[in-house]
Amino acid sequence: MTTDPLAPLLALADIAPAVQRARERVDEAMRHRALRRHGGQVAAEVSLRSAVASAALEGYAHEREAVRAGTITEPVLQGALRIAGVLPALTELWPKSPRQALAKLHVLAARDVVAEAELGRPVTDPVVAARLNGLAELVAGGTSVPPLVLAAVVHGELLNLRPFAGPSGVVARAAARLVLMSRGFDPRGLVAVDVGHREREPEYVGAAGAFATGTPDGLRSWLRHYMSAVEVGADQLTAIGDEVLAAA
Repeated sequence: MTTDPLAPLLALADIAPAVQRARERVDEAMRHRALRRHGGQVAAEVSLRSAVASAALEGYAHEREAVRAGTITEPVLQGALRIAGVLPALTELWPKSPRQALAKLHVLAARDVVAEAELGRPVTDPVVAARLNGLAELVAGGTSVPPLVLAAVVHGELLNLRPFAGPSGVVARAAARLVLMSRGFDPRGLVAVDVGHREREPEYVGAAGAFATGTPDGLRSWLRHYMSAVEVGADQLTAIGDEVLAAA
């Protein structure tokens, strides 16, 4: 019998209830009336807000309405927008070949930011390479933990490894969303988790640092933050749905 290396995470204090709360909040948001007739419009708005939030977390903050108007040409934001548009097309590739999917994400995120020769190519650090391989095996090999927990681990690990040059954080956040989409938790990409990270940015940064320690308390801190960000993302979905119905 093979032991799931992520299973102990659910035994950390408060984590299983936090995962359940986040799951319930998302389930409630997914029942919004706007998704019946205006699902595409809602998804497009979630995609926009997620890209703006991810770029801001990388240090490139822009006003959402200016982005919507198409007046911002800054490369990191443009990369986040490209990624937001391609995520649905990568949901089948991700569980089969996560490293290939990550390379594609980096090409999209880092175009016009890093040298062309670096696009899609991980750094040559052997420690980073070994941990990236281990993460890819975990994603492709399957795990019994809920998608929210796997997404949190993928996000935290990539955020701290920074396996690619340039806006590696944008890649990490996109990979976490791919986990949720490919595993059926959020198949249409409607939960704006990155907005939750942005709204709780000091906690996001601190919890990511705690995750890097690998201690039970550090892992617990990151998982608790991630579940809180998911709840914010679910609330964003509800707010967007309300706005779409009000404008219909």
